[in-house]
Amino acid sequence: MKAWVSHRPGGPETLVWQELPDPVPADGEVLVKIAAVGVNYPDGLLIRDLYQVRPERPFVPGSEFCGVVEQTGRGVSGLREGDLVIGRCGWGAMADRIAVAEQRCVRVPADTPRTQAAAFMFAYATAYHALCDAAQLQAKQTVLVLGAAGGVGSAAVEVAHALGARVVAAVSSPSKLAFAMAHGASGGLVYEQQVEGREAQQALARRIKEAVGGDGCDVVFDPVGGGYTEPALRSLRRGGRHLVVGFTAGIPSVPLNLALLKSRHIVGVDWRSFVQEDPKLNDRNVHSLLAMWREGLLQPEVTETFALADAPSAIARLDARGALGKIVVVA
Repeated sequence: MKAWVSHRPGGPETLVWQELPDPVPADGEVLVKIAAVGVNYPDGLLIRDLYQVRPERPFVPGSEFCGVVEQTGRGVSGLREGDLVIGRCGWGAMADRIAVAEQRCVRVPADTPRTQAAAFMFAYATAYHALCDAAQLQAKQTVLVLGAAGGVGSAAVEVAHALGARVVAAVSSPSKLAFAMAHGASGGLVYEQQVEGREAQQALARRIKEAVGGDGCDVVFDPVGGGYTEPALRSLRRGGRHLVVGFTAGIPSVPLNLALLKSRHIVGVDWRSFVQEDPKLNDRNVHSLLAMWREGLLQPEVTETFALADAPSAIARLDARGALGKIVVVA
């Protein structure tokens, strides 16, 4: 089979398109013919050795997929050949085939759009876990979503809206704000591409408070970090929850007196660890999300697709932070 392989740390230009032996499913595994691969921000971190886990090289990137089960290993009971599945794998999906544990896959209806399905699990399961499990979001509460037009950010907008919350989107361009509002945000603001220094942060804090209104928001969903985190944290009302989801703008430094004031909560959200520690709850979350999708409450939007042979360009495109919604590699 053909696959993209990382032999040394670096950007997507370091990946090598090469022939590999077809994988053979071990006990409890299924062999999946890849149909599409969702591209996520950690993919670019992983190949640069900047992620919290570092697979042994050589390895194939690609953390989520949609495909068809071609073969089942001994002990597999819930899936069979011909099933269409979505799955999470950490790495290994940017290839023609992958052998993966059965419990990492979820069967979906055969008529499910495969590009949308490949974009579903990572973003929506992260957003749902953050908002429901970590923040205990309730209907009619207000959620500020930073990076609200990106893959995880737009999923958070949709999930929060579907749960009955009021969503305020914070994004870096008018087109991104329009995108977020089309997916459920009731309003928002456009922030600067770079927020550096006290004056810039104070100005952004004022604009966020104005957009949120009232005495502040209940939840901040923050996959951005950098200079955006402190102004967002200041917008929380008493007892509000700031969800630390990622750092596309860099790791922030935040004065902890902001947490003490108004008894605010800063909550780390590591979906990868959560899945390992409580796979049954994650499975329930994913099935709840799939039901919401079937009911039309969620609409995964794939705005750009790349052929598998051009997968490094997909990672580079996401690295540039200009994409709306999700980018998918199609096999």
